[in-house]
Amino acid sequence: MAEITRAHTGPRMSQIVTHGDTVYLAGQVGKPGTSVAEQTRDCLAQVDSLLAEAGSDKTKILQCVIWLADMADFAAMNEVWDAWVPQGHTPARACGEAKLAAPEYLVEFIVTAAR
Repeated sequence: MAEITRAHTGPRMSQIVTHGDTVYLAGQVGKPGTSVAEQTRDCLAQVDSLLAEAGSDKTKILQCVIWLADMADFAAMNEVWDAWVPQGHTPARACGEAKLAAPEYLVEFIVTAAR
């Protein structure tokens, strides 16, 4: 049976959970009070950092779920995403609109990756 490990664990969640060679990241949000583009850059930088810590990288992302507070921000978020995601390694992806944990958050990224 594959081992489960957790990193940056708090009372509510862990930032990284690994099960065998699969890496699950908690939802990543950007700095409140900034634009959706800046929050997207923040989120993706955090994804890069957490994946590296788990022994993975963005070329190994299997799935990404993106929540936007307002679908009107879809194009601005995608502009940052398209510059960041490695072509030829694009993951399965879904994007929807949701009320996020605080009104200052405009976007949240949830990533599953292989090692």
